Amino acid sequence: MSRVCQITGKKVMVGNNVSHSNRKTKRKFYPNLQTKKFYVPETGEWVILKVSANALRTINKNGIASVLSKAIANGNILV
Repeated sequence: MSRVCQITGKKVMVGNNVSHSNRKTKRKFYPNLQTKKFYVPETGEWVILKVSANALRTINKNGIASVLSKAIANGNILV
């Protein structure tokens, strides 16, 4: 799987390492992703998602069912 959050869609960003002498070399900024297993009480099944730390906070705030339905509507998760 690629390094993309399945809920928020966050992905790798590209930038520069800047040295003390102001030399610039390319680098990557990776999102803080974890593979987590969530229980969806509405359907009674477990779902495994690759989510960012920001998405975990969103799931804790809004609930897994509403977050999943929004992600499916946005096309982040294929059913």
